[in-house]
Amino acid sequence: MKVFACTAVMLQSVLGFVVGTEPSNDIQIVISFLYNLVKFTAPAFIFGILYSTMRTNMNSDLKNYPHYLKKQWSALFIPTIWWTLAYLLIFPTVQQINHYNNLSSFLWQFINGNAAPHLWYNTMMLQFIILMPLFWMLGRWANNSDSRALWIIIITIVGYFAWIYFYDLKVFHGLESTNWYLLDRLFISFIIYGIFGVIAWIYREQFENLIKKSWIFILVALIATFIWTNKELLSFGFPLKLANAPYYKPSMTLYSLLVIGSVATLAINHLRKNSKVLPVFHFLAVYAYRAYLSNVFWLEIIWLIFGKTLAQSHPIWSIFICYFLTWILSFCSAYLLHIIWSKMKSGAKQITA
Repeated sequence: MKVFACTAVMLQSVLGFVVGTEPSNDIQIVISFLYNLVKFTAPAFIFGILYSTMRTNMNSDLKNYPHYLKKQWSALFIPTIWWTLAYLLIFPTVQQINHYNNLSSFLWQFINGNAAPHLWYNTMMLQFIILMPLFWMLGRWANNSDSRALWIIIITIVGYFAWIYFYDLKVFHGLESTNWYLLDRLFISFIIYGIFGVIAWIYREQFENLIKKSWIFILVALIATFIWTNKELLSFGFPLKLANAPYYKPSMTLYSLLVIGSVATLAINHLRKNSKVLPVFHFLAVYAYRAYLSNVFWLEIIWLIFGKTLAQSHPIWSIFICYFLTWILSFCSAYLLHIIWSKMKSGAKQITA
């Protein structure tokens, strides 16, 4: 799940850069389709994180929380800190909403996710990490109780759709669209994917049987919701604004859940067949998050060297070339930085020994 989401989010970044060059309406329609096609990344990441965390920490409680946080500090928080600093200090022009002009505004940009177009997700995702004991508790409460799990699912669905109705009414093109924009990175806005990740692991046999038996329905519904999301985005007219395709709509919520189900179906089939590609996905999954963090950094370099010029004359070629190079550089840098960091820690231990 992490590899699919990371690969897709890089394409979102590229499309955002290319649409800013104001290509023709036909190209903007292509960008609309591609953007909505990969508009499942944040939900898939959250679902995958909660699913895998429950798989490895199902019986954890508050006594295990310090150890869990220490592990996540190294795996998630430290890379986030370094890459956020890199964006703010090396490429401050990629900041969103506002730019820093003093120490307090620098710190605010650092923590609110506006340091780069994709870092809003970190602000949201790290909230799930901090609140993980609540999900452990929820998982233990739902374990071995079908009625409790059913009530959790019902309450989550009703509560979440009430939330996105409120968001659509007040924030998305609403009166508070400027003042309340940070709600898009509040954990509540993605809570359905986290809770469903917990339930999917606890009732994994039922979950696997459900998606296995209903894969045709999932496929048909996926196509229908994809058409729905594109009609919504294109209804705003031109020039195309990708901000008009937020996650917080019924169409996008259903699409994201259906993509998660589709990816889970593929993953289960590979696992059952002990597919030869599994080691490749496991290897990439280790570096997916760090590759995600760096993708806009490398894309900005590519964009400044030749990407923008290419996009103005050959936007489609620009999308494919910039995307391919960004993917390669992001994963290669994640792997190399991991090796360098590991050797530095090993050397430090030998010195202190």
